[in-house]
Amino acid sequence: MRIGVNALYLIPGEVGGTEIYLRSLLEALAVVEARNEYFVYASRELDAGIVPDSPRFRLIRTSVAARNRPARILYEQMILPFLLRKQRVDVLLNPGFTAPFFSQAPSVTVFHDLQHKRHPEFFRWFDLPFWNLLLWASARRSRSLIAVSEATASDLERYYPGSRARTRVVPHGVDPEFFRVGERRQPIPDKPYLLTVSTLHPHKNLARLLEAFRDFHRSRPDFSLVIAGLRGHAAESLQRIRREFGLEESVRFTGWIPREELYRLFEFADAFVAPSLFEGFGMPILEALAAGIPLGCSSIAPFDALVGDAALRFSPDSTEAITAAMDRLTSDSAFRARARVAGPERASRFDWDRTARLTLEVIEKAAV
Repeated sequence: MRIGVNALYLIPGEVGGTEIYLRSLLEALAVVEARNEYFVYASRELDAGIVPDSPRFRLIRTSVAARNRPARILYEQMILPFLLRKQRVDVLLNPGFTAPFFSQAPSVTVFHDLQHKRHPEFFRWFDLPFWNLLLWASARRSRSLIAVSEATASDLERYYPGSRARTRVVPHGVDPEFFRVGERRQPIPDKPYLLTVSTLHPHKNLARLLEAFRDFHRSRPDFSLVIAGLRGHAAESLQRIRREFGLEESVRFTGWIPREELYRLFEFADAFVAPSLFEGFGMPILEALAAGIPLGCSSIAPFDALVGDAALRFSPDSTEAITAAMDRLTSDSAFRARARVAGPERASRFDWDRTARLTLEVIEKAAV
């Protein structure tokens, strides 16, 4: 087959987990099968490294800038179908929520979450109409849908009735480097820190995390908090809260960082905290498990399914519960020792090669 991949949405270092998802998926597809050709349609910003080093993968660099969202949407809807016909693409994979509505090639569209339906209050008013229209059209027009978790599959059926029959749950894999990070982990005794990996968006619940850390820090002033992730809509308010709480020396926002630096943060972190109010999957949770880091996370649907009993779970609505989790994560030696074993065992169930094979099954079925 000739498989198209709609990567027009991807801006390196600016779209968070969906970038890691696509890069990992393409690399795994290059490994697990050798039958198909792939045409990766990219914006001007996207680097050639998105395409695996294989003659079966071809980068189609377009003239559109993904940062210009209206132009990118118009290009995806009007020009991309023409390119697909020109290159005789049999089926199109859309890994970033949206699909060209008028494409003759059947589409497989990946839904990472339906936050715009579950929590519209976290969206800017001028963005929400586009999310509602484009994701509705993609769900309706696509021949097959991929949900990254059972929670997201349930949301698809809830908000787009009748979609369940066309939906396949295909969870993410985990970067195997995090297992190696776990083998060499050495938290820093004289400069311990808690780690959170998250884009600075409202639904990540980072304002409450700062409040909980302020209370924790009163009794454990030796600890700092590192929040690694892209600047998002809540960045300015979080910096203001940090200043108001007097935590400017104790809380660090890293912004986007290279992968190697992220590995180092995992290697030396004392514990990991994930307080999100809503998620579609939770890739950093899986990475923390693989690295054997003592992990505390929100008790929400996708996290509960990921961690089992390998992590502490808390109500994301309770500052006191998050603070109590921080206390136990850093002081309960029995739990910390168990996390080194239980976390990697739990994470070993998630593999990018398996993700690639399941995704390919959906693509091949859609092309028939």
